[in-house]
Amino acid sequence: MNVREFLQSKSVPFEVLPHRSTCTAQHLAHALDVPGDNVAKTVLVHVDDEFVLAVLPATHQISLSMLEDCLHSSSVKLATEEDLTRVFPDCERGVAPPFGAQYGLVTIVDRSMTDDEHIVFEGNSHNEAIYLRYYDYANIEHPRVESFTTHV
Repeated sequence: MNVREFLQSKSVPFEVLPHRSTCTAQHLAHALDVPGDNVAKTVLVHVDDEFVLAVLPATHQISLSMLEDCLHSSSVKLATEEDLTRVFPDCERGVAPPFGAQYGLVTIVDRSMTDDEHIVFEGNSHNEAIYLRYYDYANIEHPRVESFTTHV
C-alpha cells in the first residue's frame, strides 16, 4: 500500500513532511519539531495466533499486560523485525503505517491518541511523514480504541 495514494483515494486532506531519516517515533517528533504526543508510533504485536497493529503516542510505552486484558488474550508479545518485513512488504524495513485494515489486521489505538486534533506518522519510509487530522484517520481506519500504554 502506498500511503499517499491510499489517502488520496479516500479524498482525505493530508500533508507530506519530508525529513531526515529517523528510526524511532521520538526521533521523528524531534526531526519535525512536533510534540511527541502527536506522533503515532505503530507497534506490530503477536496476539495468540494473529498479528494486531497497536498505535500509540511516541511519548508512551505499550503495556503488553494491559493489551492482553483489552484483547482478552493469554499471549501478547512484540513481533520481530522479520515479522514487520513480512507483514508490510511495501514499506521500508521497520516501518508500519497505522492502517492495519489495509493489511488484514485489527488496529487498536491507545485512547490518548484521540485527544489531539492532528497526528503525524511514518508513510512508507523512514524519511517521509504524513500529517492529517485524527478524525480523518479514525474515519478511514475505524480502529478499536482502548487504554494500553503508560507515559514514558
